[in-house]
Amino acid sequence: MKLASGKAMHILGWLVTGVLASQAACLPAMASLGGDATTVEADRAQMKAQVRVTSTAAYTVHEITTETNTVVREYVSAVGKVFAVSWRGPTLPDLQQTLGTYYNDYQTAATTPHVGHRHLSIDRADLVVHSNGRMRAFYGHAYVPALLPPNFTIADIQ
Repeated sequence: MKLASGKAMHILGWLVTGVLASQAACLPAMASLGGDATTVEADRAQMKAQVRVTSTAAYTVHEITTETNTVVREYVSAVGKVFAVSWRGPTLPDLQQTLGTYYNDYQTAATTPHVGHRHLSIDRADLVVHSNGRMRAFYGHAYVPALLPPNFTIADIQ
């Protein structure tokens, strides 16, 4: 019985990897988590998307709405670093571009056995990702705890 469940988990891992790779190849790019904010405008132009900017004293939120009505919010600190991203919509954003250098950690977690195929959580000291969804209804967020501005709470990520 262990052999069958191990084989099933192996197959599931490859399936998740394939889905992630196909999503990454087909969708437009975003600014990278932990990266510089200067890429936001270039991404907006490439995606032919609309952007709305909201500012507070500690951070700025760039809300990008794609042609497929997926909304990606990029949270940029006062020093110009993307410290958090969130997404909601009928398609996943390009998570490889969105998560930047953290994508490999995300992909590794996605291919390891976990409960449920619609939910993925990574809770580490250097990266937190919560991704949920089903066809035409995806949502989630990711952030780097070390980059969070003072007095910022996780509830502020929408």
